[in-house]
Amino acid sequence: MHGPRILAEALFPNSSRDRLATHPNMKPSIVVLTLLLAAVAPAPTLANPFETKLANGLRVIVKEDRRAPTAVHMVWYRAGSMDEKDGTSGVAHALEHLMFKGTKNLKSGEFNKRVAEAGGRDNAFTSRDYTAYFQIVPKAALPEMMKLESDRMANLTLDAKEFAAEIKVVMEERRLRTDDNPHAQVHEALNSVIFQAHPYRRPIIGWMDDLEHMTWQDARDWYKQWYAPNNAYVVIVGDVDHREVFRLAQKYYGSLKPHALPQRKPQNEPEQAGIRRVSVKAPAKLPYLAMAWKAPKLRDVQKDRDPYALDVLAAVLDGHDASRFARSLVRGSRVAQSAGAGYDATLRGEANFVLDGQPAEGKTIAELEAALRAEIKRIQDEGVSAEELARVKTLSIAAQIYKRDSLMAQAMEIGGAEASGLSWRDIDTLLEKVKTVTAEEVQAVARKYFTDDTLSIAVLDPQSVERSKPKKPAGAVRH
Repeated sequence: MHGPRILAEALFPNSSRDRLATHPNMKPSIVVLTLLLAAVAPAPTLANPFETKLANGLRVIVKEDRRAPTAVHMVWYRAGSMDEKDGTSGVAHALEHLMFKGTKNLKSGEFNKRVAEAGGRDNAFTSRDYTAYFQIVPKAALPEMMKLESDRMANLTLDAKEFAAEIKVVMEERRLRTDDNPHAQVHEALNSVIFQAHPYRRPIIGWMDDLEHMTWQDARDWYKQWYAPNNAYVVIVGDVDHREVFRLAQKYYGSLKPHALPQRKPQNEPEQAGIRRVSVKAPAKLPYLAMAWKAPKLRDVQKDRDPYALDVLAAVLDGHDASRFARSLVRGSRVAQSAGAGYDATLRGEANFVLDGQPAEGKTIAELEAALRAEIKRIQDEGVSAEELARVKTLSIAAQIYKRDSLMAQAMEIGGAEASGLSWRDIDTLLEKVKTVTAEEVQAVARKYFTDDTLSIAVLDPQSVERSKPKKPAGAVRH
């Protein structure tokens, strides 16, 4: 997979200093995520995780894992870039930065200092669907982490001077991660043509013009609207007793007041009726191609079938070293230097199935596009083999056995399921459903969803560095 989402967030999460908010449509599929997160969450025991709900609406989910004397403490807010309004894109991410500033009880920067002094580390990340904060600490420090997080949930001080300095950091981050990253520019342009009405059209990092005109009041309003116990949930994984954690949650979070949340109106994307193309010029050595087809998201874990088949299709194309793209396009015909497939069925908004890649030197974008389409056509015409299907399922089952080492990834798995509108109780079912996918179902979804009427394409048109530099007018003053 080429696009970072849950996997990248679990292993290299975005913080107030290090975020990844570029091409969110390339989240690993259920199958690919399972394969890549080998050494993640153990299969739950009968009553583990445990959950309670406080009177103020805050849900607390605890998973006991006693193999190391540490704990992960995460707070998830159901507010991401999809909840923003035009003109304030990037405010969710900007507030994430500001959450590491002062509160009524702590000086600016004191939060990070307290975590470090406790022997832990902390970070945060913003997505289209949510914003999340975490600490990984020795288990004895968990009460203090809960106290710190509950404090900034209710008592953040938003200072105009702090905001003015931090928004410059956000703008520089956009320059480094998007404006100076040709592939990120391609995915940003792709999203803007895939979605015309849906809020996924806006970048998580925000448009530069919106950032330049953002005010501290915008961040304050966002905080007051969305940061409340009835719009959040806490996930704790580690060497803990759930009953003690529930007691601590009541102690530190129970007194926080809920408030009415803004109304979320549907923003459904109109039906697409024809191929859409966009080209991005940027300095680069090789061109780059990204193709996205509209696809269904997972709505009913038990009854839906197509999302699971699309997950398997993504894994057949690009789920392991012997996948079709690696075997046929990179090592075989050598039309591609790289080629990937991605599909995210678990999200709040609308889903897409994405293919991307770079042509090998001497090959063209047109040749790469034709080759990617040909691989889909082969599956439409011939289906997938029993061996391919068995390989994907065997790897998935094996990964489930080895997913036992990372507390952070266990917490991410629980929190990510909840953020998409599913439940942590559905996690095992997802894998079980993937295991029941048939070759006929994979062929059927390949035939059903890959038509030009629902296709959007973005292409990087590489420019030389010298050509990409803006020309100075004659007589201009040089600084």
